[in-house]
Amino acid sequence: MVTVRKDHPVLDDGSVDIDGWMGHFSHLIDDSARVPLRMACELARQAELQSARPSYWGAQASTFRAGLEMVEILSGFRADQDSLVAAAVYRAVREDQLPISRVTDMFGRKVALIVEGVIKMGEVSKNLTADTAAEVLGSSENQLESLRKMLVSIIDDVRVVLIKLAERACAIKEAKHQSEERRVAVALEVQSVYAPLAHRLGIGHIKWELEDLSFRYLYPSDYKRIATWLDEKRLDRQQFIDDVISLLDERLKAINIHADLMGRAKHIYSIWRKMKRKNIGFDEVYDVRAVRILVDEPMECYGVLGVVHNLWRPIPQEFDDYISNPKSNGYQSLHTAVVGPQGRALEIQIRTHKMHEDAELGVCAHWKYKGTDLSSNSTSYEEKLQWLRTILDFHEVQGDLESLSEQVRSDIEQDRIYVFTPDGHVVDLPINATPVDFAYRVHTEIGHRCRGAKVNGKIISLVTHLKTGDKVEILTTKEGGPSRDWLHPTLGYVQTNRARAKIQNWFRKEDREKNLEAGKHLLDKQLKRLGLEDNRIDLQAISSRFNFSYAEEVYVALGAGDIQLARVLRVIDDFYNLNGETAPTRPIRLKKSRHKSSDNDVHILGVGKLLTQMAKCCTPIPGDDIVGFITQGRGVSVHRQDCINIVQLGLDEPERIIDVSWGEELDNQYPVNIQVEAYDRTGLLNDITSLLANEKVNLLSMNTLSAKENHTASIRFTIEVGELSVLSKLLHRINQLPNVLNVFRERDF
Repeated sequence: MVTVRKDHPVLDDGSVDIDGWMGHFSHLIDDSARVPLRMACELARQAELQSARPSYWGAQASTFRAGLEMVEILSGFRADQDSLVAAAVYRAVREDQLPISRVTDMFGRKVALIVEGVIKMGEVSKNLTADTAAEVLGSSENQLESLRKMLVSIIDDVRVVLIKLAERACAIKEAKHQSEERRVAVALEVQSVYAPLAHRLGIGHIKWELEDLSFRYLYPSDYKRIATWLDEKRLDRQQFIDDVISLLDERLKAINIHADLMGRAKHIYSIWRKMKRKNIGFDEVYDVRAVRILVDEPMECYGVLGVVHNLWRPIPQEFDDYISNPKSNGYQSLHTAVVGPQGRALEIQIRTHKMHEDAELGVCAHWKYKGTDLSSNSTSYEEKLQWLRTILDFHEVQGDLESLSEQVRSDIEQDRIYVFTPDGHVVDLPINATPVDFAYRVHTEIGHRCRGAKVNGKIISLVTHLKTGDKVEILTTKEGGPSRDWLHPTLGYVQTNRARAKIQNWFRKEDREKNLEAGKHLLDKQLKRLGLEDNRIDLQAISSRFNFSYAEEVYVALGAGDIQLARVLRVIDDFYNLNGETAPTRPIRLKKSRHKSSDNDVHILGVGKLLTQMAKCCTPIPGDDIVGFITQGRGVSVHRQDCINIVQLGLDEPERIIDVSWGEELDNQYPVNIQVEAYDRTGLLNDITSLLANEKVNLLSMNTLSAKENHTASIRFTIEVGELSVLSKLLHRINQLPNVLNVFRERDF
């Protein structure tokens, strides 16, 4: 049971005597922690006195005294100096009475990070309003487990969760002064989230407290009835337990086993849960009468078990060996139930002193322990919990919890995120999931009709990566379906196979003519945007690469989402390359200012190595149909076949025109001219240049022409890109910017 002093010692002026208060538990904290702890308590007191802001818990609640209570609980956990200091100031910081910068200045960044971590866990509760708490926390176990996973996923320091558990223990006690609505909301949160979390971490010392107090507020009639039953039979039960202990002590001393024996209090919530689970009455709950036996060595536990079973008949199927097979939270003990004196059922737990300490304090029992062998691939919820429990499993060495957290934190990489729906439900998604993934995870129709999203109340892009704790709202239209752009892998709209499959299925169900038209429009638009012409591509000839008989089947599959546009472009490239043709969509890496054409860039048919250079008038890039022109003293100038200048040169000096093709090794960068047509607005240029910078694309030049009469702007710029896929993605991203009407690759500037 967590015990907190009800009345703090006071000075003559009525204020709390901090030194006198610390004296009650000074044996539980290090000498070096006393001075900074006193400073922290005094800081919290002054912050409260100087603040005009009332406590979140009401006028009668004190953030300063709440901090003292948290420190007392943590001292029982043998917490270190930073944890005690963080606990003392946490409430003051959370309620804006004390700036976190002041904590950093006085106690260092490490303490401030702990406080911020506890506040971050508390952010989850903000999404559980009084209106939604009952629905969310009273829902399925899967939903509750997702909420617990969300909490665990944001913990980077084991001390954070311990302070939060202590804070919730104080909060559930303070709730008795709140309205019934607020009291029930806090009790639901504690019972459904924090008590199970304490159990998973093996901290029985606080688990029982959280369970019993939350049960008291949620089921007051049941709580009062069981409490009355326990009180009415207390004297009779105590005499029974005393007789059992006396007999056992005598038998154990006879075989030279030194043991500590004690009656074990049965908690009201666990009694009620057992009555419900087994559908039995109070008199049939045999472990209301329970004894705990503590010994020094594990082997002695089995010796004690033999004595118990020789004295009384075991009850079938009520024996559990958690020493050989510990529970998932590290709990170890022998449990048995027997028909004891007077024919009454009796539960007995047998464990070592160390096992008992572990069971009561869990991770807190080993503040001086640390572990080192977690895999660098540890990503799951269970592995994160194992990180929080890892100090239970390793030998004692020099160090402290801080070094444990620092050492192991780098080995934990989350592979899941946990976000809220608007009504407070938790949705479990892979890391890097987008709002579109979220929409399809919630419901297929929401995904199909998704047109935008808000995260934490702000409208964001549909390619934004969500983070744990985000509150996500999907903006939908009444009709319509998904966008084909969502299936484009380089655009980043969709990260999950679930969402991608549902989008593909939607388009697959569209009629053939719509998919044919959409696919043709998609390919033609992309080829035109890239400065290519579809009439130069024999789609019929390459359809066999997709196991199709006709060209239009490529369009249909493209429109239905069964094949990706990028794959079509690659197949076109590969087909023309294998057949010795000019590849219209050769993958490129383009660089002008830092490169002169090499022998590997352009192959001159029937001629050995000649100097080549890219014509500045049309700036060809790999993937363009090209032709060469023999210059006087400057080698071969390479032009696009549709270049106006090369057409005129071919008429004037046809004998100097030669066939050329792109070489095999294309590892350079080339300039590309882009034109953007848009409605003029403030920040348009900044948006474009920021996008280029984010995509790591080099900008060579830019100029802008504005037409005030129709409020439009024409922006021309030259960039360096490395592959057609990069150029394709870039043009699409620019086209998505607000007010942009069109964007395309220019033939000539």
